[in-house]
Amino acid sequence: MKIPENLNWNLSPQEAMAQQAALAKRVRMSNDFGAIRHVAGVDVGFEENNTIARAAVVVLTFPALDPVAAAVARRTVTFPYIPGLLAYRELPVIFDALARLEREPDLLIVDGQGYAHPRRFGIACHLGVLLDKPSIGCAKSILVGRAVPLEERVGATTPLVDKGETIGMALRTKLKTNPLYVSVGHRVALETAVDFVMRCCKGYRVPETTRYAHRVAGGEELDLGSRQERLF
Repeated sequence: MKIPENLNWNLSPQEAMAQQAALAKRVRMSNDFGAIRHVAGVDVGFEENNTIARAAVVVLTFPALDPVAAAVARRTVTFPYIPGLLAYRELPVIFDALARLEREPDLLIVDGQGYAHPRRFGIACHLGVLLDKPSIGCAKSILVGRAVPLEERVGATTPLVDKGETIGMALRTKLKTNPLYVSVGHRVALETAVDFVMRCCKGYRVPETTRYAHRVAGGEELDLGSRQERLF
């Protein structure tokens, strides 16, 4: 995978917010992709009192959702925790992990926000735009906006709305659990993003992409069997 070079992460929070606003103009919210044969989950955990970030990327076949490749990277955290600026804390180590990945995915599903963000440029948008890859934000909580309660039905949706604009979709993926909040990252329409997330779910609240990435980010090594292509 071609990783952008010479990215500057040494920004102040004010500079980062200005950069987000500028890059948000590049987000494409319509379907612009070919065949999706491999999807990747992206997750970041932290070690040593949150001073070390650990990113995991796991590639699954689609639609079978069998893991075929995984990579992990660690990097010292240099950006403070500020809501809405997650990308500047996590993207550097995510790019490190992506650079080690031998199987390139066709679609990225990020455990975080996409368009459902105060500046309409969450980490899923940031990753998708910089890589020019189709991407989806799939978050477990709301950063901005409101959604009315969902029907108690798997697949039920309701718009996530902020200032009169639909910025994402609340999605029930499992009964008697909290919904997920799906939003566009880049080059994927919202309705398509919701469909991909549902097709990546196998009876759990979160999609298999997130489940596998979270397990690997937590230190678990996947048994990829004959499909092994992992880099730890």
